Amino acid sequence: MHYRELGRTHRTVSEIGLGTWQLGADWGEIDQADALAVLDSAVNSGVTFFDTADVYGDGRSEQTIGSYLASNPGHEITVATKMGRREAQIPSNYVLDNFRLWTDRSCRNLGVETLDLVQLHCPPSEVFTDGAVYDALDTLVDEGRISNYGFSVETTAQALDAIARPGTATIQIILNAFRLKPLDEVLPAASAAGVGIIARVPLASGLLSGKYTTETTFSANDHRTFNRDGSAFDVGETFSGVDFAAGVEAAQAFASLVPEGVAPATAALAWVAQLPGVSSVIPGARNPAQAAGNAEAGSLEPLGETFDQGVHEIYDRYFRQSIHSRW
Repeated sequence: MHYRELGRTHRTVSEIGLGTWQLGADWGEIDQADALAVLDSAVNSGVTFFDTADVYGDGRSEQTIGSYLASNPGHEITVATKMGRREAQIPSNYVLDNFRLWTDRSCRNLGVETLDLVQLHCPPSEVFTDGAVYDALDTLVDEGRISNYGFSVETTAQALDAIARPGTATIQIILNAFRLKPLDEVLPAASAAGVGIIARVPLASGLLSGKYTTETTFSANDHRTFNRDGSAFDVGETFSGVDFAAGVEAAQAFASLVPEGVAPATAALAWVAQLPGVSSVIPGARNPAQAAGNAEAGSLEPLGETFDQGVHEIYDRYFRQSIHSRW
């Protein structure tokens, strides 16, 4: 596993982290023992970065991580959580009093006194240009409630607004072989400012594993079923916003690029992790084998220019026209 500095946090984290949305909700059922086994497998594979949120299972994901941390004293794990979606996503809710309530709850869930990194969880665009929001976040740092703050964003414009602020430590953004727009401006701006990039949805909700066909179905409580039209939250969070059938076809084209002996999912994660400016990539995992398999991407040899060119050609062929201007 390779390790990198996480932006302005000045913490060192694994190149491949673990996203834990699936340990709380919206990906089908997973029991507590299985969830803890996923965390253990990831750590045993070299992962030192967990990403969660206060709304994943109404705190269940945070609580599971807290239980794991308590049972493994002396760990070197950095936990990033998110806040801001426990109330309506309107600008007037992003104020210091709410921030204190939300971070206090996350501290209790995780069993810590100070949160390593808190990210505002895809707030409205107006929040990114409101100086009072940044002042409130700075206050949380001064009070010792959080060590660092960042933003989870939906659009590149939101990311650029946040990167311009001196207190922003990290930006979490959807970045994968089917979502290349962050390469245009966000990654260069973040690198210049010393802001870390956390790449989420790196497998396009599983499409890049190459295991799906157009006949594949998902459970009713899986967002890949109920959010394909964006009725629950931003449609870009599900299959990266690409058409499912087109995604299946493009995933087969991607698989043809992958070196012999490497799984498509491993190559997809490694390609993102090897981009200049990316601090950590946070795939989810529903079982220990997936967690260990994902971690293998953190030690894969450079994929090279020909592979990278192929990724761009697939994006241009299948997706640029339909999604590049949207996020």
